[in-house]
Amino acid sequence: MRCSPRSRARARASVRIVSLCPSLTESVFRLGRGAELVGRTKFCVQPAGAVDAVERIGGTKNPKIDRIVALAPDLVLMNEEENRREDADALRAAGLRVVSSFPRSVADVVGVLGELGTALDAAPRARELADAIAARADAIAARAAARPARTFVYLIWRDPLMATGAGTYVDALLAVAGGRNVVPAAAGRYPEIDAALLAGADRILLSSEPFPFAERHRLELAAATGLPIERFALVDGERLSWHGARTLEGLAYAEEALVG
Repeated sequence: MRCSPRSRARARASVRIVSLCPSLTESVFRLGRGAELVGRTKFCVQPAGAVDAVERIGGTKNPKIDRIVALAPDLVLMNEEENRREDADALRAAGLRVVSSFPRSVADVVGVLGELGTALDAAPRARELADAIAARADAIAARAAARPARTFVYLIWRDPLMATGAGTYVDALLAVAGGRNVVPAAAGRYPEIDAALLAGADRILLSSEPFPFAERHRLELAAATGLPIERFALVDGERLSWHGARTLEGLAYAEEALVG
């Protein structure tokens, strides 16, 4: 049976993919290439249900290198913050093509989506998503410019108390929505902080990941600091820290988290 030119084009575009970063796994599906994923980490849980058919090959920090090599992927997607350099080196040494990214801003996400679109032969869909993200970021930034900045602290751990600092994707996302981080830039990307710092924040955002902050932690922090309970808000860490395709949703959620 002879294949049509369109069928042959689809066959050439097929790529076996392993993704070692939850944000990238979700983005692969959003770009229409989920059926080509042959491996994912146990933390790659989105889109819910759709990822169940994809083999789990360990975690982000301890992937099963031998199993990944055995799967013979054409492409391994990694993130420089989520994954370890030694694992990337081991996969490259085994002859695999590794594409690693590290977006720290909305503009970086637009660039990463472009790279993914090229690597996955999904450039039109990637461009459409990147354009939507850029347009939403511009609209939200314009609204933010028309109102006073909102100071914030974004907590990611309870004991010790840790927050996101300058140079992180979360910080950049909230900045687009008019947020100003009260954690000093010199403190680093994920510093331990003193509870006294919270007094300078209009909004104290308690993330659902990596530490699963809950209502009781919100009440405890308000009582311990003497600050009004209204300043503390539980937020969805996936929406604010997952990048790529999730950025489109994350931008709107960042505005909601800061403004209410």
